[in-house]
Amino acid sequence: MSIAPIAVFDLGKTNSKLFVISSEGKVIDEARTRPVWREEDGLHVLDDAALLAWMKGELARIVAGYGVDRITFSGHGCTFALAAGDALAHPILDYEQEPPTEIAARIDAMAPDFRETFSPPLPLGFNYGRHLLWLDARKPDLLEKADAILAYPQFWSWTFSGRKVSEVSYLGCHSNLWAPLKDDFSSLVDKMGWRGKMPGFARAGAVIGTHAVTLGDGRTVEVAVHNGVHDSNAALYFYRSLGFTDFTLVSTGTWVIVFNSASPLERLDQTRDMLANVTVDRQPIATIRFMGGREYDLASGGWTRPIREEALASAMAKRAFALPSFAAGGPVPGHAGHFSGPTVESEERAAAALLYVALMTDLSLDLIGSDNTIVIDGGLVKTGLYAAILAALRPAQTVHISANPEGSAFGAAALVFEERGHNPFVNDCAVAAPAALAELDAYRREWRRQVEAMQAAPRKEKRA
Repeated sequence: MSIAPIAVFDLGKTNSKLFVISSEGKVIDEARTRPVWREEDGLHVLDDAALLAWMKGELARIVAGYGVDRITFSGHGCTFALAAGDALAHPILDYEQEPPTEIAARIDAMAPDFRETFSPPLPLGFNYGRHLLWLDARKPDLLEKADAILAYPQFWSWTFSGRKVSEVSYLGCHSNLWAPLKDDFSSLVDKMGWRGKMPGFARAGAVIGTHAVTLGDGRTVEVAVHNGVHDSNAALYFYRSLGFTDFTLVSTGTWVIVFNSASPLERLDQTRDMLANVTVDRQPIATIRFMGGREYDLASGGWTRPIREEALASAMAKRAFALPSFAAGGPVPGHAGHFSGPTVESEERAAAALLYVALMTDLSLDLIGSDNTIVIDGGLVKTGLYAAILAALRPAQTVHISANPEGSAFGAAALVFEERGHNPFVNDCAVAAPAALAELDAYRREWRRQVEAMQAAPRKEKRA
């Protein structure tokens, strides 16, 4: 049976991407856009109409050009939509905004116990149940009018199929709405009377409907719509489908998210952005994360060019350190990111920033008890040196890097292909060679010493 190419919309906070993936598991076309976030009623919200117009235009192009007959979605965490009938009940919130202090204090007291949800207390909308409570406080009748609370990928599945469903990998992603050990909604959902607004479940990748695509010549073609998935959980599924079992996944992008399948949940420390994600097959998995891609952009001064090993060696020799944290959350919260040591600029500053992200990853791996195989996926693979530094920092572990860094999109595609009884993907991961950086161990020891001194010093807690 001939299998047509499929389309995956990989929808990030900063960049949204389309990948057309052939039945041989190859990317044969791709396109990118930047979502527009606008101000409305004192809030920062998504211009979903603009993003939808881009998606529909691209979909018509690839259906005509490649015969694509199926679409699915992977989406960044922390985001939800309130639906009423066939429309949004409220614009989709940007998760990077903090509720007013007086509201935050009230709604934070309503969060379920960490050992129920394994969702740590996080700032902004990183627990999207927190933003739901904020909207409820702003407009008490809003949730009454809404008939469905949809996770972000399911918003797009509904937009294209007309069917509202829930999906566990996104609900279980530090939302405060899911109790992983019970495999059920959390006490907060029942306390707020939201259970009836949670649509029935469909597994990620399941067919939930169809969408009519109008082509340029006037023809209409029906494509199957498959249920979407949380992006980092999709990456986890992808590498498991390649045969990795006992391993730690380091999924990189705006966030660096570390999953360790071997770590017990009892190890999780809610004060260090440690949590339980939930796989597409409803299993909790120990996780730690920080906003590594965002922090690199900020710490490096927006550096976008390659970094040479010579620049890394120079930054280390000068003892120039980037110290946490340059964005909210992460394992060292409550401190303002800054540099110590001599001032470095341009490539040397970017080198110190890259070392920072690698050292924060190394710290996260220690905290999550990682001593098994490591697989690195996502945007930081493209730097080359990130994996090499991590391999040098952790010589007792084998570090694998994927030939294709788009694990979230490939995982979403693998779920669709699985639905069709097909698996075109092969394990083409390579072992990362350690970077030859003679000063790295000493540099790590001093960086850790400075981080520990920061943590020991009195500080004022901040949520943002």
